[in-house]
Amino acid sequence: MVLKHRVDVDDPALKTFDQLVVATGITPRVPQIEGINHDKVVGYREVLMGQKVLGQKVAIIGAGGIGFDVAEYLTHSQSLTLDPVAWSKEWGVDFDYQARGGLLEATEIEPSPRQVYLLQRKSSKLGKNLGKTSGWTHRLSLKHKKVAMLNSISYLKIDDQGLHIERDGKTECLAVDHIVLCSGQMPNASLFQQLGSNQPLLKVHLIGGADVAAELDAKRAIRQGAQLAAII
Repeated sequence: MVLKHRVDVDDPALKTFDQLVVATGITPRVPQIEGINHDKVVGYREVLMGQKVLGQKVAIIGAGGIGFDVAEYLTHSQSLTLDPVAWSKEWGVDFDYQARGGLLEATEIEPSPRQVYLLQRKSSKLGKNLGKTSGWTHRLSLKHKKVAMLNSISYLKIDDQGLHIERDGKTECLAVDHIVLCSGQMPNASLFQQLGSNQPLLKVHLIGGADVAAELDAKRAIRQGAQLAAII
């Protein structure tokens, strides 16, 4: 196993293999919006990796799984999974088993440290395609944090004032400090494409997000890897 090593088509190590599996994942999709290169705009990876400190008002473009994850991250001062006591208070779970059914009648919701808008172009309900068994927890968590979840959004432009949008025929400007892009993914298949023309004797397989990035599904990626391993 070799870590922190970037492979390109001229890597001499490739000549030692008969078959190669390319699972290079995805690259975030950048929507075509006027002002998309403004200083207010930041990618979700920078946010989750702690590379960017965001302001008190944040708009998230894209309400898929990543958008919901980023919204939860931004509306909590710390991860509740690291603090069982805080988690039990927010979800009303009685660890002492004194309450009937182990459920408390009241919950203690810590206010969000920032105001968050979660936006999507689609007219469908936000979070509709989240996991059937856990999606409700994500939606409820954001409801507790008073996240504004808006659908049917048209993005007009981004400037010093914030994010200009149109909804139901009305235009408005969300005066936010930052806009986080969670607007989908594109397959990162450039290495696969280059190998096809530069390494004709090497059998190359493409799996995971590098194969299909739309509605990125971990189960699908794992299944592809397992099936390919069984074949080769």
